[in-house]
Amino acid sequence: MSPLRDRFEKDLNKLAKDYTVSVPFDKRLYRHDIAGSTAHARMLWKQGIIPEKDAELIIMGLISIREEIERGEFKFKEELEDIHMNIEARLIEKIGDAGAMLHTARSRNDQVALDMRLFTKEAINEAMAGLKALQKALVDLAESNIGVSMPGYTHMQRAQPVLFAHHLLAYFEMYQRDIERFQQCLERTDVMPLGSGALAGVPYPIDRYSVAKELGFSKVSANSIDAVSDRDFVIEYQAAASITMMHISRLAEEIVLWSTAEFGFIEIDDAFATGSSIMPQKKNPDVAELARGKAGRVYGHLMAILTTMKGLSLSYNRDLQEDKEGLFDSVDTLLSTLEVFAAMAASLRIKGERTRSVAEENFTLATDLADYLVKKGIPFRQAHTIVGKLVRHAIENKKTLPELDIKEYKAFSHKFEEDVRSITVESSLASRDVPGGTAPGQVQRALAEARRTLDGK
Repeated sequence: MSPLRDRFEKDLNKLAKDYTVSVPFDKRLYRHDIAGSTAHARMLWKQGIIPEKDAELIIMGLISIREEIERGEFKFKEELEDIHMNIEARLIEKIGDAGAMLHTARSRNDQVALDMRLFTKEAINEAMAGLKALQKALVDLAESNIGVSMPGYTHMQRAQPVLFAHHLLAYFEMYQRDIERFQQCLERTDVMPLGSGALAGVPYPIDRYSVAKELGFSKVSANSIDAVSDRDFVIEYQAAASITMMHISRLAEEIVLWSTAEFGFIEIDDAFATGSSIMPQKKNPDVAELARGKAGRVYGHLMAILTTMKGLSLSYNRDLQEDKEGLFDSVDTLLSTLEVFAAMAASLRIKGERTRSVAEENFTLATDLADYLVKKGIPFRQAHTIVGKLVRHAIENKKTLPELDIKEYKAFSHKFEEDVRSITVESSLASRDVPGGTAPGQVQRALAEARRTLDGK
């Protein structure tokens, strides 16, 4: 019978045991659980709550258990429910009664809250590192294609010319905000709950601050009930991960589009593409497609934990066991996606001649024509109307803007002169010389600023 069923006459029904057991997934927290227990044991000794010799035995035993787990020799027992009881039971088995002293002045409620915060802090730092690696890959790609122009889009229609590097730096900014969200999440996760007991604190002269310092927390929780019963830090991680996956999915969508024959903007390296089972010519952007699909998976985990938490009275409820599997999967999904995307982005080949030729098609310089007329003294709304009619005329006559002669231009406004032919993709880019614009000088400055951000300056 489980050591937690002393007040029961019967052992737990097998169906109930299988339904409630968490060790198959929470064993992933073993490092965090052992680290927390080690700090707790050391504090109990220093505070005179347990003898020094027992604390030493406990700490040595925990080290030995961690090594057993990492060698794959530890036998997890589902009847012991979770990672906490598995480690504690093995500790008692190894060192005897001294092991039973470890649980003094704590509950599984504050113990699991501690483990989850330690795990989430680690996951946040890994996510930020992964985002920085992806940012670096995009900056490298932008710098190596600094002179490449492309059509910018609105409503998925060609709109105005932009530098390809400018387009890539839009994602740099998105990922920078993602990093900031994770940094803010880290600040709120960095709170040590151990010492809260089951919900009311503990009746021992513990030193919570020394435990927090040893475990790398910047502060301790202010309310014992809140500390054991909320998982808003998990929700916040899931939200930050969901936004990040949304940003990655948008880049994935563009990689899918750009790699098609219809666009022909990029070539995905063979190492990041797959083939077809029946069409020998196919080169599929499966990495990007999977990332696009996995965004929905992470969204689902966010909605699941929000739904789990919304109806819980204070303090701890077993529903909180549902905080783990979704979090673990989101962490794995996000980190693997960031890693593969950074590698894939670094290998992309940009087809600059193609993007440049498309940048001037479909009347992408029409706004520049309107701006030309504004500089000749025509109000913008009137200039907009004039150029709109000019474009319609060109379409009806199956001509591009450069193919129109000056008489055709003048038929719509006498303000048009021969210098209208100086409007090109390059002049359009150069004219957007405002902070945040796509002019070459502005993009060079933005790239330099991005480098400084990556270097932590």
